[in-house]
Amino acid sequence: MKRFSGAMHVATTRRQHKDKVYETHLLRRSYREDGKVKNETLANLSYLPAETIQVIRESLAGRHHVVAEDCFEIKRSLPHGHVAAVAAMANELKLPALLGPSCRERDIIYALIIARAIRPASKLATSRWFGDTTLGVDLGVVGISTDEIYAAMDWLYARQGTIEAQLAKRHLKEGSRVLYDLSSSWMEGTKCPLASYGYSRDHKRGKTQIEYGLMTDVDGRPISIEVFSGNTADPSAFVNAVNMTRDRFGLKELIMVGDRGMITRARIEAMRGLEGTNWITCLRSPQIRTLVDDEALQLGLFDETNLAAITHPDYPDERLIACRNPDLARLRANKREELLVATEKELERIKASVTERRIKGKEVIALKVGRVLDRHKMAKHFTLEFQDDSFSFVRDTNAIATEAALDGIYVIRTSVSQEELDDAKAVEAYKGLSVVERNFRNLKVIDLDLRPIYHYSENRVRAHVFCSMLALYVTWHMREALAPLMFGDEEIPERHDPVAPALRSRAAHAKDATKLGADGEVLHSFSTLLAHLGTLTRNTVEFTQGIQIEQLSVPTPLQRRVFELIGSPIPITIGGKSTEQKH
Repeated sequence: MKRFSGAMHVATTRRQHKDKVYETHLLRRSYREDGKVKNETLANLSYLPAETIQVIRESLAGRHHVVAEDCFEIKRSLPHGHVAAVAAMANELKLPALLGPSCRERDIIYALIIARAIRPASKLATSRWFGDTTLGVDLGVVGISTDEIYAAMDWLYARQGTIEAQLAKRHLKEGSRVLYDLSSSWMEGTKCPLASYGYSRDHKRGKTQIEYGLMTDVDGRPISIEVFSGNTADPSAFVNAVNMTRDRFGLKELIMVGDRGMITRARIEAMRGLEGTNWITCLRSPQIRTLVDDEALQLGLFDETNLAAITHPDYPDERLIACRNPDLARLRANKREELLVATEKELERIKASVTERRIKGKEVIALKVGRVLDRHKMAKHFTLEFQDDSFSFVRDTNAIATEAALDGIYVIRTSVSQEELDDAKAVEAYKGLSVVERNFRNLKVIDLDLRPIYHYSENRVRAHVFCSMLALYVTWHMREALAPLMFGDEEIPERHDPVAPALRSRAAHAKDATKLGADGEVLHSFSTLLAHLGTLTRNTVEFTQGIQIEQLSVPTPLQRRVFELIGSPIPITIGGKSTEQKH
């Protein structure tokens, strides 16, 4: 008599025939007959998919199975990688501690800096964006009001001097070269006391503006930024920079590097009385013409060299280094010819209108001609004759030849001794101002989009600009760290000729040609790299039992590489308190 125990199982047997191994899977049931345990084969499962056989085996062992998509639900997925990368870089720079003691205002400013680096927008738009990333959740700024943001900006402005002093302590020392330049951005609205009409470096006509002076170290790291009224002259801003460096930063030995419009004769005379303060700048065109007229600068020098030290009694205790760049000379000559031709075409149209009696009157003709000359800045290169019913013009060849003789010529003016900085190094130091110009491009257009400015409170305008500078400080270091993944030159060749244009390395040319890095990685711009990082999401997963976990999506090799270059694991949360999730 058979007695079934009810125990079923899947039995697997293997046999080898020649070089192949065959498996047989049998569904069996155990039973007892005449006191002996026997097995009964119920079905041959060998032809079922391996996954199905495994499910049957586990079910018989007592495990329960459910449909995979019914087991859990992804409640929310938030972009995480880009904010995590910027925050990781900021933590490497100890930015939270630099901002000040832990408080609600610090968290808001920290979030604003990261947001400015990733998605620059108005404060209202930024407050909405916080809820669409892990940044807002982790720093507790989701749903924040603009009043809270403005209060935090007031807190930041009160701390600006302290923060800049700490940056100067990090990156400057006695005798350091300090780079300084001025730029401007337009304003929206008419209420801000700083908003004024002035020379717009953005070529934005009909808009009031502010001006701001950016100070960096010799490598281009932002140290401080100061906001001025939109009609402030460059030399006035420079005086503030010198006083700030000496008084607020406590540096008594320094070399200020500024352009020809910044460090004027009057500013130099003021600096002569400040012990330990030296300067590097460049002469203006009329000053260079005076050197030529006085035969202190003989143009024949450049037949044999493109760099020569000269002297002149108007510059006692200073060194003058005359340079001629042939590439710059050709560029200026071509530009001048283009402007001359464009001016002549418009003047010919006016002349034809006068001849055909469509334009009459000496004053009317002169007004139209003046507009053309002003637009192209070519008045000094034409001789004009006006009558009530006639108009003629001709190029002033002498004036053109006089200007052309100085094409490509510039003269470096410095008080730094030859022992401290030789002629070639002094020229390179002045050319170093290009890093400040690059920072302005990143600040205003490429990365941070500082403009236009909507605030009308004077202090909040200053806080907005300072917040943007702190974002620039973070992105400057990110660009340096992530250089292998971008198109920048990582190995800039040493210049043997400081006057000649900067050279690019073979590696940089290879990047341009192949669009690949040294390891075969696809190269990115800074913005596309951030966009790719944003595809790394943090997912809130809820299981059928009601349990919730935070799970990162699996990082791509490029995303992992970014965090490796920054020197940080991939954090699950923003703020530096969490560790990388294992995959």
